[in-house]
Amino acid sequence: MSAPLIVLGAGPAGLAAAEAASSSGQAVLLVDDNSAPGGQIWRGGPQRWRDARASVLWDALRARPHVTFMAGARVVAPAGPQALLLETADGALIQPWGKVIVCSGARELLLPFPGWTLPGVTGAGGLQALIKGGMAVEGKRVVVAGTGPLLLAVAATVREHGGVLVALAEHRTSSELARFGARLALAHQGKLLQALQLAARLRGVPYLRGAGVVSAEGSGRLERVLLRQRGRDQVLDCDFLACGFGLVPSLELGTLFGCAREQGRVLVDVAQRTSVRGVWAAGESTGIGGVDKALAQGRIAGLEAAGIAPRTADLRARARAQAFAELLAHSFAPLPALRAMCTAPTIVCRCEDVVAADLAPHTGWRSAKLQTRAGMGPCQGRVCGAACEFLYGWEAPGLRQPVFPASAATLALPQAQAQTERVDTVTRAHPE
Repeated sequence: MSAPLIVLGAGPAGLAAAEAASSSGQAVLLVDDNSAPGGQIWRGGPQRWRDARASVLWDALRARPHVTFMAGARVVAPAGPQALLLETADGALIQPWGKVIVCSGARELLLPFPGWTLPGVTGAGGLQALIKGGMAVEGKRVVVAGTGPLLLAVAATVREHGGVLVALAEHRTSSELARFGARLALAHQGKLLQALQLAARLRGVPYLRGAGVVSAEGSGRLERVLLRQRGRDQVLDCDFLACGFGLVPSLELGTLFGCAREQGRVLVDVAQRTSVRGVWAAGESTGIGGVDKALAQGRIAGLEAAGIAPRTADLRARARAQAFAELLAHSFAPLPALRAMCTAPTIVCRCEDVVAADLAPHTGWRSAKLQTRAGMGPCQGRVCGAACEFLYGWEAPGLRQPVFPASAATLALPQAQAQTERVDTVTRAHPE
């Protein structure tokens, strides 16, 4: 059997890639830092999935003895020309690779506003993940704000689990939403139906269009949120505020392999190949587009990595999904007006408590980091980097290895192994 193909990430793209590649008998090692497959979209593991596509993929993978799922494993850094340093629950591991598919997903774009660091304020997807992970919201008052279709899905999750939806505040106006709906009706009827079904589940919830967050307030934790709609302010008492302003591709793994990037995403060709030989990429790391795009790209990447030509139906599915992704990007890109949320005393880098007034005089990350320590905390600029790119037009800070926090013992493993190999070489050359 050929050497294992490594798929990094077990979300929709990773599962689709692993299933497609392994269908031909290709040995596959599926690696994810979570304890269960599914990624953020299908979070919670097989016992909580409602999307039949997830179960079909996972059942197929479980039935194939040449597929191995390594849960709770995080890629830390390269460990040689074609080896990865992994940190697992059982300790560090050096994993050789011949072919890799990067399916690293995305994270939320968090934009600063007064009070956004208060307990009870989360990203929209963050609140959804917490609820899926078992956090109780029954009887809790929740405001969902921001822009984009994710708000509807998050609000539906809150209501389904007993939360009290105080309001759903969409930054886009009624006319902008109507234009988006008209374009869905022309080319993406299935997506329109999904949106209408979600809206039906939210009947009775105040839907404030053209409304934005001004501030979150409270003593020690969130107690209320101030919204502004068409020049009028209103205060809503709440226990949770979930803000969604979009997603940004997670580029750490693509950067680790040295893959070329373009406009904040990993650059791939029609075969999902990156600029690095033996490395493919699929899903949100190649551009935000949702589950259908992730599945289509993942399947094509898996087939191509296994040496199988994708079918015409696969290519058509990807084209449809990418067209929808482009529509989303055009319709719900964060508006420049959102920059006004961030006032001079607003914390931007929450790891180092750096406020907007301290960052405003700088022209880029280098001087800002040197003078304020912005981006030098535990998240290494993953949160404030995207925010500053939106607020000030700065290029996001470069990523350094290790790409994720790791223990000293893990980082020492490659050096220890190299030392052992040198001793073995000397012993073989000069036996006693």
